[in-house]
Amino acid sequence: MTTHKKKKWRWAQHQKRWFGKWHLYVGIIAGAILCIVGLTGSILVFQDEIDIALNRELFETLKGQKRYAIQEIIPVVQQKYPGRKFDYVFQTDETNPNATYRFFQFKTEEEFFVNPYTGELCGKRLTDSAFIRIVMNIHRTLLIPAAGRYIVGLAALCMLILTISGLRMWVPQQYRKWKQWRSVLTVNFKAGLKRQNYDWHNVLGFYSSPVIILLSLTGFAITFSTVFISFLFMLTGKSPQSVASIFAQKSQYAEGARSLTAAEVAAIAAKTAPYGQLLGIAVPTTKDMVYRLDMKSEGPARTGNRIMLFVDQYTGKVLLNSENDFPNIGNSYLSWLTPLHYGTFGGMPTRILALIGGLIPVLLYITGFIIWWPRHKKQQRKPAAPEKPVVKVYMSYGKCFSHYFKKGLKYAALLLVCSLLAGALYGLISGIVVQPALFSVLYTGISICVNFIIALLACIICLLLLGPFRRYPKRVHRYFALSLAFLLVFLPVIILIAQLNMKVF
Repeated sequence: MTTHKKKKWRWAQHQKRWFGKWHLYVGIIAGAILCIVGLTGSILVFQDEIDIALNRELFETLKGQKRYAIQEIIPVVQQKYPGRKFDYVFQTDETNPNATYRFFQFKTEEEFFVNPYTGELCGKRLTDSAFIRIVMNIHRTLLIPAAGRYIVGLAALCMLILTISGLRMWVPQQYRKWKQWRSVLTVNFKAGLKRQNYDWHNVLGFYSSPVIILLSLTGFAITFSTVFISFLFMLTGKSPQSVASIFAQKSQYAEGARSLTAAEVAAIAAKTAPYGQLLGIAVPTTKDMVYRLDMKSEGPARTGNRIMLFVDQYTGKVLLNSENDFPNIGNSYLSWLTPLHYGTFGGMPTRILALIGGLIPVLLYITGFIIWWPRHKKQQRKPAAPEKPVVKVYMSYGKCFSHYFKKGLKYAALLLVCSLLAGALYGLISGIVVQPALFSVLYTGISICVNFIIALLACIICLLLLGPFRRYPKRVHRYFALSLAFLLVFLPVIILIAQLNMKVF
């Protein structure tokens, strides 16, 4: 009888350092997803232009005599097409006088387009049937119901880990001599293909890292938006419950009360925010719903500052004004998160950077696989080396905590500098430096706060379940020490950003 030994996978055996192993394993496991998300993200950087080019008859019309304002087109459509239901209307392009109005019905996921001069229907479609919408759904959820968005969010976190660990892998060996720096920051075209591929992997990873860090961070924040918004409010002294109450505003219905028209509500919005441009109106479809108005004002970003108003549909009372009711760092979520993710905050230069940033994961995955596969095959052919006796060095829990806490402080300080530089370099090409840099630190800090809560919970659970049996794992102990060190470095900084309350965002 022959016995077959199970062949062990030794994917990262050639990597001696822990962050090298992390880089390799995370790249292999999440790489394919990151390629899909990156490619679709690159398309979405120019989503409006692509959608208009493919459906020009829906988005543009011939210029007429008088263009209806957004609040005026609503009663016109309601009168002309009483059977057409809609929840939200907005301008397809506020800079183009020939752009149509776009009407949504969220329940049926239908949309139709209306001529801004005549009120005539230009066309209709199911929202999810549009090419750009399909690309958007792949980018956000991989077309996987429920769990898809969280898979994408965690993949964004993996991209962040890959970028940081990739930088960490070569920096320690390359900081002494300029020749060494030059060798990792350029491609040696005189070398063989194998060496050139290795150079391309390093060069692409290094030069794209500021953009990749911001794209990954904002992608992670978009997926787990509830957590990030709650922390933004808590940093300014508000409880998470107050956040929920802000968004749960309702109209106060009284018997026989008349619902205000869109034009009347728009006039209220104009008085509340006279400097704002009205972009869209969500129309109440039930008795207790409010009017929601989306507006834009001038701001540091090319896309401007976003303003959100909730107005009681009967009394006209402004129930929510994001400029007053949100802290400034809360407004950063409205005005900066999506523009940073798609590069629109700095105009065409940063959009091109975001487009390239979406393509980089594919190139890194291919070049990285070419580096790894021959090494892996060579390792597989080698007979397994006899296991060396492991000499365990006992370290008390106190010394272990102290050792990793100090190490954590050093790494946290480096991450703080890197996040500042990443944001500043991303916006440098457009001349917008301060806001992306602060945003990068702020949202990295929130991620670290969430990580500390997870580490604390893991520590408490292990103490309760395993502590009585004296089997408390040192890995959890180390994880908690590192997490605490990161928290102590970042928390004062993000609290300072929150408390300064400056109109930087």
